[in-house]
Amino acid sequence: MWGGALALLGAVFVAFAVGFAAQSLPSYAALQATQPGQTIVVRARDGRELVELGPSFGEWLDYEDIPENMTNAMIAVEDKRFQSHLGVDPVRLTGALIEGVTGSRARLGGTSTITQQLARNLFLNNNRSLDRKAREAVLAMALEWKFSKEQILELYLNKVYFGGGAYGIDSASRKFFSHPATNLSVEEAAIIAGLVKAPSRYSPTADVQAAVDRAQVVLRLMREQGFISPDQAAVDVSAVQLKQQEGQNSARYFTDWVLPQLDIILPETYEPIEVWTTLDIGMQRAATASIEANTPDGAQGALVSLDRDGAILALVGGTDYVESNFNRATTALRQPGSSWKLFVYLAALEAGYTPEDKVVDTPVTIDGWSPRNSNGRNVGETDVRTAFAFSINTVAAQLGNEVGFGTVASMARRFGITSEVATFPSMVLGSSEVRVIEMTQAFAGISSKGVVVQPYGITKVTGASGDVLYRREAPRKVQQIPDHVVAGMTDLLQAAVQTGTGRAAQIGRPVAGKTGTTSSNKDGWFIGFSSGITTGVWMGRDDAKPVPGLQGGRAPAQAFASYMRFAVKNRPVEEFDITLDLPEWQLEPDEEALFGDPDDYYFIDEQGNLIEPSRRDPAETPFGVEGERNPDAPPAASNDFLEEATGGEIPRQPRRPPPAPPQQPALKPLEF
Repeated sequence: MWGGALALLGAVFVAFAVGFAAQSLPSYAALQATQPGQTIVVRARDGRELVELGPSFGEWLDYEDIPENMTNAMIAVEDKRFQSHLGVDPVRLTGALIEGVTGSRARLGGTSTITQQLARNLFLNNNRSLDRKAREAVLAMALEWKFSKEQILELYLNKVYFGGGAYGIDSASRKFFSHPATNLSVEEAAIIAGLVKAPSRYSPTADVQAAVDRAQVVLRLMREQGFISPDQAAVDVSAVQLKQQEGQNSARYFTDWVLPQLDIILPETYEPIEVWTTLDIGMQRAATASIEANTPDGAQGALVSLDRDGAILALVGGTDYVESNFNRATTALRQPGSSWKLFVYLAALEAGYTPEDKVVDTPVTIDGWSPRNSNGRNVGETDVRTAFAFSINTVAAQLGNEVGFGTVASMARRFGITSEVATFPSMVLGSSEVRVIEMTQAFAGISSKGVVVQPYGITKVTGASGDVLYRREAPRKVQQIPDHVVAGMTDLLQAAVQTGTGRAAQIGRPVAGKTGTTSSNKDGWFIGFSSGITTGVWMGRDDAKPVPGLQGGRAPAQAFASYMRFAVKNRPVEEFDITLDLPEWQLEPDEEALFGDPDDYYFIDEQGNLIEPSRRDPAETPFGVEGERNPDAPPAASNDFLEEATGGEIPRQPRRPPPAPPQQPALKPLEF
């Protein structure tokens, strides 16, 4: 009895809540007019529009104009008891409760009906909380109370999201099949109906096979529920003619990276916004052309170009955005090869090495690891500059072992490497995987005199009214290494381009950079800077298989040079400062320097005032002491000390004869 009473009380409460919600619902015309989504215009650094993103709406289709195949397909896959329930499916709800108690995963479908999905899309968010689910159920029953099944289906099919910015079946049909939704075939309707569960996963423009497989599931369900015959269910979905996607410029790699940052830097807003970015359209085109022209067949290429403050001038994540929107510039993790030696030599220079110091290229074994040079030979004694320029592996291994592999990893962290870095011996040759944008950021830190550079792409965001919603503020500059280490590293990087493995990166003005090639030619890198612009280039296959002939000093260096000639053409030529002003602890001993020039000293006058050397009267003596030195005063240093210090004989001054003792009067002899 108590259970029945509680159930009755609950039913009354639910009925009251549903009735109240139904009275509060907007009219059908108001619901029809609402449009979900937010329009975002992305602009380049000069204000030109890069891309406009946001919802795409086709024509509104009345229920009578919607193909029966489309409504049947949607009901079959999303809500087979749609015509009989009151907004919430008791069978699904019971299954969900059993699943919650037993932990079973036997159910294949979700708990939300078409009406619940419509309620969520119109009024709620995608939060999975129990409170949201309860409100969703109440609103679904309110929709069923206020509107007919046909009106609910009409609203749903015109407003549901199908991916790629397409809202409603007409927009989806035009996007994927190039024709209005009124002409949808049964197989096309199956493809569209299959998108609702996961628009990005089953999109035919992203993964054709996944879309086909999902459509086959929809057709099977339609056959099982009697909507189509077995012959109709046997159609070849893979034969559907998809719309040919227009070529999209590679700036989409940049916008894909930059737009998710809006969730962090902006307060929640649904108004249209304009995002002002750092991307240079001319440089982006040059970067795209250089990657397309120089990347070996069957391989992919990526490029990141930073201004001296970290502003992204160009970003290319692959050879073709339509073919693959995977961003290899910001997402892919690849071994950097010898370009990683930047951190090894930075650590060595900070520990006291200079470019002229002698090192020995000789076979070496460290903890059982024996690195080999790419040419299989050893040259014996050489200097640090040559070892870096020609990327001698055995020298890098010795230096890394001497300074400590943990020290090398710490140096990488200092310059912005956030990927996992191992500290076993082979790490000095670039065995730890990193991102292109990370390595470019690190090299930009050397170009910026040792100051950490943080890549950024958004300068400001404005709202529909023109109000500035966000403006970037320059971070505090932190110099990570001393000036003499910066100068020494720049010297080494410049030598690598002038005479070493990076000669293909020469562009007719000073360039500093480093090549990188991994084992079996799986990855090729070149990263360098000139005139304040730092650019990193990577090439390789997504499956990490070898690419014949791929070396950092070939295609990547050539792509770098092709792009940089355009990028720096309007910038003044900048010579590198490679003058080593070493700290005192690295200088040769110089005893005279400890004393200095006496005229440089400060002194105090008789009144106690500090007198600068330039204002001192040479005729005056320090500390106001007057008079001449006592000629009889002993010398400050003996002649023997002076002769030893100067290496010569000091002329001897004639000694003055000692003064004669006073004469005593002669004694007269006593007389007796």
